[in-house]
Amino acid sequence: MKAPFSAYLNGIVPWVRQLIDALGAHYDYVSVLSTDSVGFTIAMSQRSKSVTNTNMTTERGNVVRVCRGGLYSEYAFNEIDATPAETAGRIRAALDQQLSLLQKTASKVYDTPALLDEPCELFVEKETERLPETEDVEALVAFLQGLSDRGMQAIPSALDCSARVMSTHICKLFLTKNRFLRQSYVYTEGSMAAFAPNEAGEMKTAYDGVSGLGGPEIIEQLNGVLEKLPKQMEDLLGSGKIVPGEYEIITDPGITGLIAHEAFGHGVEMDMFVKERALGAEYIGKRVGSDLVTMHEGALCADSVTSFAFDDEGTLAGDVTEIDRGILKTGICDALSALRLGTAPTGNGKRENFAHKVYTRMTNTMFDSGADSVDDMIASIKHGYLLSGTESGMEDPKHWGIQCIISRGYEIRDGKLTGKVVSPVIMTGYVPDLLGNVSMASPDRVVEGNGGCGKGYKEWVKVADGGPYLKTKARLG
Repeated sequence: MKAPFSAYLNGIVPWVRQLIDALGAHYDYVSVLSTDSVGFTIAMSQRSKSVTNTNMTTERGNVVRVCRGGLYSEYAFNEIDATPAETAGRIRAALDQQLSLLQKTASKVYDTPALLDEPCELFVEKETERLPETEDVEALVAFLQGLSDRGMQAIPSALDCSARVMSTHICKLFLTKNRFLRQSYVYTEGSMAAFAPNEAGEMKTAYDGVSGLGGPEIIEQLNGVLEKLPKQMEDLLGSGKIVPGEYEIITDPGITGLIAHEAFGHGVEMDMFVKERALGAEYIGKRVGSDLVTMHEGALCADSVTSFAFDDEGTLAGDVTEIDRGILKTGICDALSALRLGTAPTGNGKRENFAHKVYTRMTNTMFDSGADSVDDMIASIKHGYLLSGTESGMEDPKHWGIQCIISRGYEIRDGKLTGKVVSPVIMTGYVPDLLGNVSMASPDRVVEGNGGCGKGYKEWVKVADGGPYLKTKARLG
């Protein structure tokens, strides 16, 4: 079925149009983003139980963006409790105070032209089997508790086993004088984690998850996740420490996605170009990887948790080829940064929620596939590791360093897996070196969308990333 667009948002369209007309007499540009997104989060384990009707992306509210004389301002509110004319008066008064403060403090601001307001009308309701707002929550609680119980039985050494699901029905309305955009879609993610100490008393975590466009039906795939956890925990409990050094490595699709996200995700977010905080700006048109490295970014390059129809600035979603056979072609850009850089926005302007600022943010960040089998990759390695299990990552966009913390490394010697496992593994390196050493890539490609991405210490949004298995070189420790 189609995920139905919010009746609430449809109902406020006339009010919002009148607000835009009232503000339009005083500003060069006016837009309104209105949101109405509902969902839930359920987490069950042996030690705790949590059921809430909120999560990272549930919200209801509005944000007005205006421009006058090269200066942009925004005003967010969640209650419609006055006429459009009265609300316009409140907004003008608040924004005048902002302008007065800027003048008093002699703050430097960007002189940015008004955004183009090209006519566009779009209505998208994506497919889903079920909706979070009508789901049988008690049945989901029982299902997740059953998974936790079965996990404890399958992993006798486990101190606890958790099962978690988050499902959200996203509805967004974007209006200007000439644009009328509406979208509705559902995404769901689920995960399982088991916790057990090794002989040294160190706590090990076996973890895996599922995600995608669609409703709570997706979490039935957690049965397959549960089947993987016992072997993963066995590997972790029997693991040792890696000898630091440079190795040939094979990254599974999850680690490939982590590299994509950290290396050419934040590093080519072009609001960082405006602030001169990203080395990527100096590499446009230059080689940053081997001929096997092609990378896409955009809400349209995969079907995943962040595959929307338009972004939070009313820019239609895209599919950007950031790297083409090793050459960095472009970055990704929100609308205001695009104006300041003299380029086109790419549909990557995203807010944590309606009350937060827009930043350039990732959507789907993906390496393209190749033609090499994983068996051939393994056979080609004298001594190295197959890396699996994402824990965390970070980068330095200014100097293009990368650090990834990986759950497990499976040793390869003389073209064969030895059965030895090391954990955890910290992978570091200089991005052009890491990607320049890519020598093989598999035909398959996977996109994963569990969790979220923060920018700095705040501003969390949904992202997804992935790719094929890759063979390259990196420093491990």
